[in-house]
Amino acid sequence: MNEMRRDRDAEGRAHNARPRDGLGRPLPYGTPGVARQPEGVVRTPRETLVEAQRLLDEGMPFHAHEVLEDAWKSGPEGERELWRGLAQLAVGLTHAARGNITGGPRLLRRGAGALAPFAEAAPHGISITGLSTWALELAGRVESGPRVDAAAEAPRLRG
Repeated sequence: MNEMRRDRDAEGRAHNARPRDGLGRPLPYGTPGVARQPEGVVRTPRETLVEAQRLLDEGMPFHAHEVLEDAWKSGPEGERELWRGLAQLAVGLTHAARGNITGGPRLLRRGAGALAPFAEAAPHGISITGLSTWALELAGRVESGPRVDAAAEAPRLRG
């Protein structure tokens, strides 16, 4: 690829084709990376949670974020904040694992805040209270500087 030109998808939209590592960081062209999640996949809530949990457990919160983002963008209007909050938790864990002591905690707290209105309903069996507690505790630890292991810190999405 010409370094001055942007990667494009089949429709001509900008799309970075560089391989990525397990935390979503770009790698040099030609380097083997972790397979990216396909975009725009419509899943049931259960399928979304199962796939996101699998990716979290494997230490790939960036990829889990992409799965949750699909649910956020395709789900019913009344649940979009739920899925957005879950995606923010996953990307907050991504930043925390990358050593970002500012962005990681900020996204973890933002995600916990977005989930708060769903605490009583616990839609789809999602452990809203448990996730919020996890996110706030992790945010506090990350601010003190230690990089975290994404797989070891993976939250349980369902109770």
